[in-house]
Amino acid sequence: MAHGTGTGTGTGIGPATGHGPATGQSAGSSILRQPKAVWAVAFACVIAFMGIGLVDPILPAIAESLHASQTQTSLLFTSYLLITGFAMLFTSWLSTRIGARKTLLVGLALIVVFALAAGLSGTVEEVIGFRAGWGLGNALFISTALATIVGAASGGASSAIILYEAALGLGIAIGPLLGGLLGSISWRGPFFGTSALMAIGFIAIFVLMKKETQQPTPTPLSAPFKALTRPALAVLAVTALFYNVGFFILLAYTPFPLGLDAMGLGLTFFGWGIAVAVTSVWLAPWLTARMPRTRVLWVVLALLALDLVAAGLFVSSTAGLITCVVVGGALLGVMNTVLTESVMAATDLPRPVASSAYSAVRFIGGAVAPPIASLVAAAVTDAAPFYLAAGSVLVAALISVLGHRAIAHIDHEEESELAEAEAITAGESL
Repeated sequence: MAHGTGTGTGTGIGPATGHGPATGQSAGSSILRQPKAVWAVAFACVIAFMGIGLVDPILPAIAESLHASQTQTSLLFTSYLLITGFAMLFTSWLSTRIGARKTLLVGLALIVVFALAAGLSGTVEEVIGFRAGWGLGNALFISTALATIVGAASGGASSAIILYEAALGLGIAIGPLLGGLLGSISWRGPFFGTSALMAIGFIAIFVLMKKETQQPTPTPLSAPFKALTRPALAVLAVTALFYNVGFFILLAYTPFPLGLDAMGLGLTFFGWGIAVAVTSVWLAPWLTARMPRTRVLWVVLALLALDLVAAGLFVSSTAGLITCVVVGGALLGVMNTVLTESVMAATDLPRPVASSAYSAVRFIGGAVAPPIASLVAAAVTDAAPFYLAAGSVLVAALISVLGHRAIAHIDHEEESELAEAEAITAGESL
């Protein structure tokens, strides 16, 4: 991908072959020499992104322990995503008024409280409700963390982005594994573990991060809503809505037909998380350097639909379904980054405004998918939800093709390193 910054890799991870000598040396020499506040935020980022796959390994255990149906258990994702998406509409309004430090602390405090409460719950309805509060905290934290690290890191934006994306990838990968390890002891374990780690992150940021001396320009409350009237943003948001149906059927429904224990599911989705992290950071920029963004979207959506059809065909094969999960993770990593990067290039709106408006719409797809998948499985067959997911992904591809005239300019927009990091962040902040 050609960038205005002149970088070759886009994200700055890996060999600094695309940088001039001075930039590459600066990033390499300063990456580990960061202020304590940066390390505190980076640590909290790892824990926050662990939450993406943390619950997957314990879904069957929760259903069994709390005598809940599969559909009820799937609402753990629905409540989390609905509140996350809704909160995204207001995070920029809030952070530009109370400051980044307070926004981070409020987000972390909410995660600590609601993750602990979820672990102490006695009914699945309580866990569903507390997961909603967790989603609010995660939205506040994730929406502010990247800007905080970039503003405070030494060695410039390149070093900050490398550090941030390393934290993101680490969190996505180890979340399911930790969920499996703690979940093999008790389904409550992952919730207690997240609460404890986030409490450490809260204390570290409270102690090590200084209060801001200058307040940013306040963002109007109406900004994200007006953003959705832009044709390019509307096409991409609706595309993402249908794509996310496929995404979350794969993520939230698959643990049930797999039939593995918590550790088995943890290892499966550890592989999924590794695939998501690797392709979002490395493969997505490589592809968009060689093909227009719109073509990447069409190709990857088609491949994802085929992978979901394969998951339906192999629903009775543990090895086959695990393979589909990991391959799906690789495709999801590319889609998340390229789709959100396209959103940022689609309009001249401030990136936080465009990202929050887009995220609010796409999370609707993620929220409705898990319970629909469970209901379809009960009414038809275990394979039917995967075919439904494949159909929804094809609808997403069709929308992006029919709306090509509105989004054609994204193929010619150049993005900076920071924009790509924001794209990966928005893509993975589930």
